[in-house]
Amino acid sequence: MRFAIVILNWNGKQLLEQFLPSVIAHSEGADIYVADNASTDDSVAFIREQYPQVKIVQNKENGGYAKGYNDALQHIDTDVYCLLNSDVEVTEGWLDPINTAFESNRNIAIIQPKILDYKRKEYFEYAGAAGGFIDLFGYPFCRGRVFQSLEKDEGQYDDTIDIFWASGACLFVRSIVFWELCGFDEEYFAHQEEIDFCWRVKNQDYKILYVGSSKVYHVGGATLSNMNPQKTFLNFRNSLFSITKNLPKRKVFPILFARLVLDGIAGLRFILQFKFGHFFAILKAHFSFYLRLKRIFKKRGVIPKRKKYFSKTSIVWSYFVLNEKKFNNLIKD
Repeated sequence: MRFAIVILNWNGKQLLEQFLPSVIAHSEGADIYVADNASTDDSVAFIREQYPQVKIVQNKENGGYAKGYNDALQHIDTDVYCLLNSDVEVTEGWLDPINTAFESNRNIAIIQPKILDYKRKEYFEYAGAAGGFIDLFGYPFCRGRVFQSLEKDEGQYDDTIDIFWASGACLFVRSIVFWELCGFDEEYFAHQEEIDFCWRVKNQDYKILYVGSSKVYHVGGATLSNMNPQKTFLNFRNSLFSITKNLPKRKVFPILFARLVLDGIAGLRFILQFKFGHFFAILKAHFSFYLRLKRIFKKRGVIPKRKKYFSKTSIVWSYFVLNEKKFNNLIKD
């Protein structure tokens, strides 16, 4: 199969200097692209000078992750896109298990490799870890990472399994499926657009896999730290977008009401921790969502009425009340 590795860049010369060499060294047979989101630094000139074998797609504006990839991928002809963050180090042979998995079943639309922490390489990384899931209320979590708790990689997730969502830090997707579903929803701008996309893929009965025999290392937070209130805003708001777009109609408003309560509790917790910026980010997220509710609701596609989408009733209850911090202890229901 033809692979195109597409790295989205915005003023990221330093990251490209550090991580592009591993992609070039370990991606034989794949085409490598940098999709530039209207950078104002000299990263494009750097690529042209130092790595002429890397192809460049220049977007006219910085549309964030969603629009950035939507715009760039229109210009790339391939069987499989690999959407790769610019702060990811890949490893030798990382593409082989991915190719094998895609070849095994044409209904596999998306694959994620094992994502480990570049700074602590024996631990899983926040963005994706060993494959993503969501609970009944739409809160995402991963094997190897639940909220801020990261597991050590001891081979417990070296398998290949079906997952609910794959991380946008390193996401392989068949090009035909990407365009069948019209790509990412640009209203998200950044964060959780991959969860929405994967949910739409699931609603069309495609498969999403985690392949633990393929491994990459992700810095994480190179663009926006996990502790940044802007990331809190985007994560909370965009999660509400996904619920509205992808749940069966009869479930949407009961779940949204539950999220109003649960997100309010999260806001109170931030107040008690004196993290007032995050508290206001949650308020802002809900107001931003309610202003867009009618428009978001109109984006709903074909949605199965009875298919179970969640792997846990309440990740919030299990984590904060029952003190269950590891994935394998969580999944009992």
